[in-house]
Amino acid sequence: MVQRWYKYALWLSLITIFYNVIEGGISTWFGAEDETLALFGFGVDSFVEVISGAGIFHFVIRMRRDPDTTPDAFEMTALRITGTAFYLLTAGLITGSLFSIYYGQQPIDTTVGVFISVISIATMYLLYRLKLRTGRELNSDPIISDANCTKTCFYLSFILLGSSLLYKLFGIPFIDVAGSLGIAWYAYKEGKEAFEKARSRKLACAEDCC
Repeated sequence: MVQRWYKYALWLSLITIFYNVIEGGISTWFGAEDETLALFGFGVDSFVEVISGAGIFHFVIRMRRDPDTTPDAFEMTALRITGTAFYLLTAGLITGSLFSIYYGQQPIDTTVGVFISVISIATMYLLYRLKLRTGRELNSDPIISDANCTKTCFYLSFILLGSSLLYKLFGIPFIDVAGSLGIAWYAYKEGKEAFEKARSRKLACAEDCC
C-alpha cells in the first residue's frame, strides 16, 4: 500500500512539472505579446516551480527506494536554485512595475490572463487536495509541504485573475502593476522558504509554508 502511494506521489509530481511547463510557456508568451507584466511574471513563476518540482520528484524516488535516507545534494541544489530564481523574479517584477508606473505603460489586453488563471485555479486546487491526501497517507511532511506550496500557486492564480479581470472590464490604471507586485511578494516568500529548507536540510516547513 505504501509503494502504491509513492507511485501516486510520483505521478502527481510529474503532472505538476508538465503542467507548469505548459502554463509557463503560454503565460510568458502572451504576457510579452500583450504587455501584461502580471501574466508574464506568473509564467516565470511557473517555470521556477518546475525546478522545485524536479526536487520533489527526486525526493519521492529516493524515499520509494529507501525511506531512511536523508536529503541529498541534488535536492539541496534544487532548493538553492529555486530560491535564487524566486529572488530574481521578485527583483524583476519590482523593477518592471517601477518602469510601468514611470512610463505609464498599460496592458494591450488581459483576456489570456483571465483564461489562464481560471484554469490554474481549478488545476492547482485539485493538485493541492491530492498531494495533501497523499502526504497524509504516507505521513510525509515534505509532500504535505509541497501541497502547501501548490496552494500558494492557487492563491497566485486569484491575484492574476483579479488584476486581469479588473483591467479587462474596467480598464483600471496600474491594476496590472498591483497584480505584479502581489506575485512578487509571494515569489519572495517562496524564495525565502527554499533557502530556509536548504539551510536546515529539511524538505518540510517549520510551519505552513509559502
